[in-house]
Amino acid sequence: MNLTLKVWRQRGPSDAGHFEAYDAPGITEDMSFLEMLDVVNEQLIHSGREAIAFDHDCREGICGSCGMVINGKPHGPKKLTTTCQLHMRNFRDGDSITVEPWRAAAFPVVKDLVVDRRPFDAIIQAGGWITAPTGGAQDANLTPIPKAVADQAFDAAACIGCGACVAACPNGAAQLFTSAKAAHLNLLPQGQPERWSRVTAMVDRMEEYFGSCTNYGECQQACPKGISIDFIAMMNRDYLKAQFKDRKRLVGASDLAGDGAG
Repeated sequence: MNLTLKVWRQRGPSDAGHFEAYDAPGITEDMSFLEMLDVVNEQLIHSGREAIAFDHDCREGICGSCGMVINGKPHGPKKLTTTCQLHMRNFRDGDSITVEPWRAAAFPVVKDLVVDRRPFDAIIQAGGWITAPTGGAQDANLTPIPKAVADQAFDAAACIGCGACVAACPNGAAQLFTSAKAAHLNLLPQGQPERWSRVTAMVDRMEEYFGSCTNYGECQQACPKGISIDFIAMMNRDYLKAQFKDRKRLVGASDLAGDGAG
């Protein structure tokens, strides 16, 4: 296959950036999209030019670092597929392929196709953990969990934090990511003690960086793991409930303080 790539090149966050065209000859249909970029980068290096910068790690659809927009679609034309799992058989000989980074205000471009996704880390740091020192992991059968609940928690935990949901959303919203990360803890028994404080902290931190959800549904369509927007509805319900439950806790704490002062 002989292809033409139109790749976004940007030296740094303050650079305006532009598209550059590259020939990609001799590409086989069994190559992944990242392997194709590796070939192009080898050609660029051999000709004394700077290689295209892009994120990657596991190349197994697990880490979520390989995100880029291919022909206007996050991760490319094939649904439920990360960029590293996208094979060149999904393109045709002579195709022109446009490759650009995630386009979201919360994900500024670091260089070329690499973006800064640290706002996702901030959301996780706000509440995506359990503080109880539970010791070693118990046998799974010791904690009875209804299968429907376990399956739903597993579906939420499938989120790899790639950011495709944000890149696809016209509002640059991160509700799908945040709701998935909150749900996989909030659904399980181990996550119940901190359920309300967790969802409040994560949503509040999310709103510092990202836009608001207006139910376009593009996030669900772009997600390579098929995360459902039902988790957004669950998060919204939990967040609303948390406002009342936290109020009761705060009122109880103030009453105890008053009793102690008396």
